[in-house]
Amino acid sequence: MTIRVRSVSDEEQNSLLQLARSRTRGAGLVRRAQIVVHALEGLSAPQIATRMELCGHTVRFWLKRFNERGLPGLQEDMRSGRPPTYSAQERSTVIRLALSRPAELELPFACWTLDRLVAYLSEHGIGMRRSRISEILLDEGLKWRHEETWFGERVAPDFAKKRGRSRPSIRRHQPAASSSA
Repeated sequence: MTIRVRSVSDEEQNSLLQLARSRTRGAGLVRRAQIVVHALEGLSAPQIATRMELCGHTVRFWLKRFNERGLPGLQEDMRSGRPPTYSAQERSTVIRLALSRPAELELPFACWTLDRLVAYLSEHGIGMRRSRISEILLDEGLKWRHEETWFGERVAPDFAKKRGRSRPSIRRHQPAASSSA
């Protein structure tokens, strides 16, 4: 069965071309726009599949979807299956923990990382991935920042004692003796 792409308006064609060349949009969406652009150039589904190294079924599927729904049809549909959900209490625990100082919990480090949060939560019965913890924190407007800087105060209160005596990073050279006579 031959599937041809429907005729498109100039505005729709410009949007498709822009999307097909995008370097900031999702790779899947860009690829689907490229399928439609190739079809508008007159290539058949098997030719597009060969050129883009795709299955012919995939090319026909997206052309049919575009014909039915237009540009919005190139977006992915929601996938089946229920995503893991976390209770308000678990979310609250993640936020409260991220805002606390590990030293207050008698932990041997001065600041949290996502991996440390995952490990601590796991030890306390909340199994959560790094990506989900990051999403929860971003949803609350929290961003990771580096507390230790070259110019500011160190996070560990006894850092200077642990570090030991400072040494200059560049050795001073003795000036060479002048040989002018």
